[in-house]
Amino acid sequence: MEHREFEFTANDFDKVRAILHQNAGICLGQSKDSMVYSRLSRRLRALNLSRFSDYLAYLEGNHGEMENFINGLTTNLTSFFREPHHFDTLNTYLSLTREPKRIWCAASSTGEEVYSIAMTVVKAYGSFEPPVEIIATDIDSNVLLKANQGIYTDDTASSLTYDDKKRFFHKGTGNNKGFVRVIPELRKLVSFKQLNLINNQWSCIPSNLDVIFCRNVMIYFDKTTQAQLLHRFAQKLKNGGLYFAGHSETVANLNSSLISVGRTVYQKRSGTP
Repeated sequence: MEHREFEFTANDFDKVRAILHQNAGICLGQSKDSMVYSRLSRRLRALNLSRFSDYLAYLEGNHGEMENFINGLTTNLTSFFREPHHFDTLNTYLSLTREPKRIWCAASSTGEEVYSIAMTVVKAYGSFEPPVEIIATDIDSNVLLKANQGIYTDDTASSLTYDDKKRFFHKGTGNNKGFVRVIPELRKLVSFKQLNLINNQWSCIPSNLDVIFCRNVMIYFDKTTQAQLLHRFAQKLKNGGLYFAGHSETVANLNSSLISVGRTVYQKRSGTP
């Protein structure tokens, strides 16, 4: 049997799953025990604890630890222009009128997605001062800090075209060699905010949005939570607005006001609240 540094029982795992679902809406599968152990072990070391039961007791009595708990367990897999057909669709949508727009990136992670949105906006409007408001949110405060800094390794930026890297990034030199940084003109287009999607209050998010990106997030929620979130997303969208989902996520069966207009692209029907 595998030797573990910390005592971690099946009951501990069940409690972790319940706490994460209650506080973040995320459903962890039964096979995720090794992932939970690996990620939360860092917190046990930092707090000098020897058992997960002690950590869970500490978590219950120290509400400030909840942010570390959620940050440790949320997944942050992302890349620039992931699912490129979405950005082609966004470019076409924005280029039709070049009118003022509001865009919400609802799970921005370390920033690659929202900066891809911002680059698409600049290209569509032909300006670094477009009449577009871009809001980026995430539950994880650590990834928001990284996104706000806009610094990435050359390897992370390798998926970008030469022209995009030259136009939208500064190349690091000296001690910063091997990194790139988003140029200030692009960075200022994005407003970053921390938001837990299952919270009742979305007061930081305006209504009458033109575009919502919420990709590869719904898969972590149960069907009831998915339906509730899609209802709230649809309420935030204006009629004719676009909702971009992840490649493996189903929307139409859970919300009748969002109709498919492309591969994992949905539009809010006219005449729906």
